[in-house]
Amino acid sequence: MLHISHMLPQNPTSPQATPRLIVDAMLGRLAKWLRLAGYDTRYWRDGSDTDLIAAAQAEERLIITRDRQLAGRRGVRAVLVMAETLDEQIAEVRGQLSGNPQPFSRCPECNEPLESLSHSEARELVPPYVWHTQSEFHRCPGCGRVYWKGTHWPAVQARLETPTPLSPAAE
Repeated sequence: MLHISHMLPQNPTSPQATPRLIVDAMLGRLAKWLRLAGYDTRYWRDGSDTDLIAAAQAEERLIITRDRQLAGRRGVRAVLVMAETLDEQIAEVRGQLSGNPQPFSRCPECNEPLESLSHSEARELVPPYVWHTQSEFHRCPGCGRVYWKGTHWPAVQARLETPTPLSPAAE
């Protein structure tokens, strides 16, 4: 079960706005998958809980954590993740978030929004076989990584389309 502590809407005039997230160090794999799902997700690797809270407040981000004490602090907007497996964590968190994020729109490594890359621009950036077999490419302006729908694509899509605890398909 997922617990929400002191959760307030991002923007009271827009209840369906997709929240910006900050995921603590205990949930690094989850941070990557939330980015793949389209959420603006900062990964907090180092620093104190006090610094994490300050960053979340300054950037208007919702904290995603497994730390009960952190999630239970007064004035902290946080989601306490109880699930153990990655698939359950993805479903738990996505089931609690509002908005309609665009999957595969953010770099899973550095969180920057991806930009379209033309087929001709991709030629020198990807292996020849990939260039010949793929037509759609995206590049991260932050880290320079190039993405395309490779053989792993169906598995990634399936993981992100798993019904969430609050969706009708999960009942």
